[in-house]
Amino acid sequence: MIAVVIPSYRVKNHILEVISGIGNEVHKIYVVDDKCPEESGLYVQQHCKDNRVEVIFHDKNKGVGGAVKTGYRKALADQCDIVVKIDGDGQMDTALIPKFIQPILSGEADYVKGNRFFSLSSLSKMPALRVFGNSMLSVINKFVNGYWNVMDPTNGYTAIHKTALSLLELDKIADTYFFESDMLFRLGTLRAVVLDMPMFAKYEDEKSSMKISRILFQFPPKYINRFFKRLFYNYFLRDFNAGTVELIFGSLFFIFGVIEGFYHWFLSIESQIAATSGTVMLAALPTILGFQLLISGLQYDIRNIPIKPLQKLSL
Repeated sequence: MIAVVIPSYRVKNHILEVISGIGNEVHKIYVVDDKCPEESGLYVQQHCKDNRVEVIFHDKNKGVGGAVKTGYRKALADQCDIVVKIDGDGQMDTALIPKFIQPILSGEADYVKGNRFFSLSSLSKMPALRVFGNSMLSVINKFVNGYWNVMDPTNGYTAIHKTALSLLELDKIADTYFFESDMLFRLGTLRAVVLDMPMFAKYEDEKSSMKISRILFQFPPKYINRFFKRLFYNYFLRDFNAGTVELIFGSLFFIFGVIEGFYHWFLSIESQIAATSGTVMLAALPTILGFQLLISGLQYDIRNIPIKPLQKLSL
């Protein structure tokens, strides 16, 4: 059974058109009214005649992540096999739903995510600020979640298999706009297989509730936190591999070399006596070796992308 979750907040002008575009391959449609000031959930109840639609109301605004998680929980309770998430503002082409669910149905992936960066023609239709911002976030997310094959991490057009969804600790995933990035981090700790799906996005009269200030001040600490958690989970707690060794010794050599170099550089300035070649080499060699080991560890991490879907494992 296929379900679609639509978080609803300030999308009254588009929500009915979005619902009407969802094909017969979908059996359940959950519209989650996240305390919408436009009462879009009530609007759907009054004007939508689609029997697949169920409106869920929040007593208070929880953010896009909180709304999606409510829909996920309902889909799991109704024993849905695949859950697609789309926005209610009309930016996402509902005709792509069959393409999003196909890799999951065929057992190739646990999670499929839209990618607006696939073609230059798609990028030309995206506002320049969004292109730049999403490009930077994509690079950061590759380091944070380990999915080096995934672009456009903030894209909200997704599909997930029930196996991966049931293993996620939904309460720990961010309720805010950090939700999409946090989903990838959590899926990475589970070693779920994630695939990109090329898509176009429409930009018309819709207004985004996302504020640049939220990204600049709230996202960096979260990214740092998730990055070190991923390293701990994947290279120390759940596994110990070549990447672990390269990370440990690379960090130790590099830190020792840098500290040793700055220490003797400071002494040289204080004493006005140039450091000997041996002293220089004592700092340079560990620094270079440590850097090479860290680069090697990065290469290992890039090659360590999950390739066996969770839905094929006996859990």
